Amino acid sequence: MIAIATLLVVVTLTLIVNRVGTIALSSTGLSIEVAHFQARSALTGVGFTTSESELIVGHPARRRIVETLMLVGNAGFVTIVGTLVVGLAGASTDNATIALRIGTLGVGLLVILLFARSKTVDRYLTRWITSSLRRFTDLEVSDYIQLLDLSANYSVVELEVDADSWIAEHRLADMHLPDEGVLVLGVRRDDGTFVGAPRGHTMIREDDTLVLYGYADVILELAKRKVGVEGDLAHETLVPEIDERHDEEDAADPISNS
Repeated sequence: MIAIATLLVVVTLTLIVNRVGTIALSSTGLSIEVAHFQARSALTGVGFTTSESELIVGHPARRRIVETLMLVGNAGFVTIVGTLVVGLAGASTDNATIALRIGTLGVGLLVILLFARSKTVDRYLTRWITSSLRRFTDLEVSDYIQLLDLSANYSVVELEVDADSWIAEHRLADMHLPDEGVLVLGVRRDDGTFVGAPRGHTMIREDDTLVLYGYADVILELAKRKVGVEGDLAHETLVPEIDERHDEEDAADPISNS
């Protein structure tokens, strides 16, 4: 029975390590769904898709996390196989003893599964892991584009302002960019000064570089939009279309409809 108990402890620790890996990866900017998949893939050694692997290997902190998970996963797999063989066979070949061990193992795994699926346990475990990671590690959340690029419809873009641009020499409040589904996250001046989270009175000048977040196609059109009547008309035409997009997104949001 010692081998069975050891096996159950190893399985429990493996689930905890998987949760630690998930939270650690999400702390670097990955969505919780992608982080969970990548942590489980690394821990089990099954690998992951090419497009998502680029998110890992190109980010030093994520790469270290995945390497650690791979090492722990390999050691855990060997331990599980070894203890499983010893636990089921052991020194006795009596059918009743083997059946008892299988039953004990099954019940133990079921209990672990129930705890793993418990939202209460998950909530407290997540808080403890998050607190420990913040205290004992230094994970840099530097991949903000991946964090904000929630779907193919949205992107983060740096836009250089030309002299004849529609947005040049205007205050943010006067352009009503949020009505087009575009937010200005920051303004980098020509002299290197950076204005973070600019407000409505912030003036946009020639040679400024804007950090924009919003609909990718709208930002692309905004980059080409020139000053004058045609630019004003493009803005007025887009606003109703963006309102329709927002209505569709609100309709798809279960929280908004509850």
